[in-house]
Amino acid sequence: MTVTTDNEHGVVETPARQKRIGRAATVRFARLTRAVQSRLSSSLTRRIVVLNLGGLVALLGGFLYLNQFREGLIDARVQSLQTQGEIIAAAIAASATVDTDAITIDPEKLLRLAPGESYSLAEGSQPSMEFSLNPERIGPLLRRLVSPTRTRARIYDRDGYLLLDSRSVNGRSNILRFELGPAGGGADSTSYLERGINALRRWTRRPELPLYEDIGAGNGKAYPEVAAALAGGALSVVRANAKGETIISVAVPVQRFRSVRGALLLSTLGGDIDAILAQERWGIIRIFLVSAGVMLLLSLLFAGTIAEPMRRLAEAAERVRRGVKSRQEIPDFSQRQDEIGHLSGALRDMTRALYSRIEAIEHFAADVAHELKNPLTSLRSAVETLPIVKDENARSRLLTIIKHDVGRLDRLISDISDASRLDAELARADMAIVDIAGVLKTVVGMAHDVDRGDGVEITIDIQPSDPRRRWRILGHDSRLAQVFDNLIANACSFSSPGGGVRVCLRPEQAIGPGGTPLDGYEIIVDDDGPGIPAHAFERIFERFYTDRPEQGFGQNSGLGLSISRQIVEAHNGRIRAMNRTRAEPEGTDEIAPGDVVLGARFVLWLPAAK
Repeated sequence: MTVTTDNEHGVVETPARQKRIGRAATVRFARLTRAVQSRLSSSLTRRIVVLNLGGLVALLGGFLYLNQFREGLIDARVQSLQTQGEIIAAAIAASATVDTDAITIDPEKLLRLAPGESYSLAEGSQPSMEFSLNPERIGPLLRRLVSPTRTRARIYDRDGYLLLDSRSVNGRSNILRFELGPAGGGADSTSYLERGINALRRWTRRPELPLYEDIGAGNGKAYPEVAAALAGGALSVVRANAKGETIISVAVPVQRFRSVRGALLLSTLGGDIDAILAQERWGIIRIFLVSAGVMLLLSLLFAGTIAEPMRRLAEAAERVRRGVKSRQEIPDFSQRQDEIGHLSGALRDMTRALYSRIEAIEHFAADVAHELKNPLTSLRSAVETLPIVKDENARSRLLTIIKHDVGRLDRLISDISDASRLDAELARADMAIVDIAGVLKTVVGMAHDVDRGDGVEITIDIQPSDPRRRWRILGHDSRLAQVFDNLIANACSFSSPGGGVRVCLRPEQAIGPGGTPLDGYEIIVDDDGPGIPAHAFERIFERFYTDRPEQGFGQNSGLGLSISRQIVEAHNGRIRAMNRTRAEPEGTDEIAPGDVVLGARFVLWLPAAK
């Protein structure tokens, strides 16, 4: 086995541990992928992502386009100034340089010199300043070459002294002009608008640009590009002035016979580059305005498809909360294939179930009041009559009536209490896997142990089932046992003495919503009683309905079958009643004239657990 030890942390790495780490990373990545897919599977989420990212992508593209254009514009301008500078420098070197290296000597003056006396080049004249470039020749040349290009040109001699500035040269002469500062001690005379524009330029310019300062007639070597040009090289520098305007400076040497006679400094005018950038920014602003208009329309459409239905659903829910007397309707957006449609359908179903529950509670309360009123009225009459009756037989009959009504009240109250808490109990309790065959065997076994004195025999038949399912359903075993007990006890009570009750359990498919087959199990309970009247196949499942003329009034509450149907429907099942006849031994709810009824049949279907 290969073992790798990390000496720094003391961790022993083995192939098994590396495999575990790899599997853990794969599991985490799979979970993350499933989470992202579940989020993006929602159409509403995709709409929100696309709309939000669309605006960000458009804004990012605009900024990238502006930065690329700015850099490209500056590079193109630098190359243009450099080419222009080389052409102008070559023209100046050819026509305006001064040959200061030549010495003119008069032989006659040399012969007249006394011993020890030196020769003066300008004897008897005032000393004068000499330049390496001739300003008189530079002026007209510079005016012709630079004026059409909207470029500022400055000529420096080999010592860095400013000879000529195109901005300061008079149109008809070569006189140098320098602008004086503002009167009044240099006070700022710019308007608030100009200062605001300058502040905006300073804010939007690149922070790495150095500040440009005009040194005027000072030594030109203060500019790095001029110093580099006087040394024989060429250099370009991008700066920003105090107003935030971009200024590009390019300096090239003025050379003649490989000798540097001076430097030519070309620079753009303040605001020249920024004017072009401002036009591009305005173009981007126009694009932004159009995009903002489109985004506004999309937002309105988005609000109309999302916010407006949500508002209507909220208002409808509020009306449902306040509307006690009338039934409020929830707007129907179920045709939409998104969360709004699902929410609308869920709210409509919830409201429909709520109103059904309210109506059921109202009917239940009315039925309870009606059923309790009858025994109470009988009990009250018997109690009021008892003191004034002197006959012992009559008193005994009254006492029997009182005991009967009290027993009836006790059964009613017990069944009503069971029925009232049934919904809450089914909603709170969690369903579990139930072996329906085992529950049915237990209930039948308990029914065998009860001595009813009628000789009714109970048999059970469990047919073969799919071994993979094994009679499993999802439900509450105690409540299902209550249903089976109610059906078997009901069948025993209607069967004639010595008759039989047959219970059968078999697999059976049912047709679900949309015509899809559903696997499940069918429980059939047959008796040998008189059968069910033709008008009562559905009424027997109503609360407090009973039809037992041979057993006397008030012996049953009439809630057993109603509770059974309520439990079965809570398990997504179905229950129905029918009669067995000689013509239809399998059961039917339509009895033809002359058919002999063999007994009643209750058919219960429950879905199988998946």
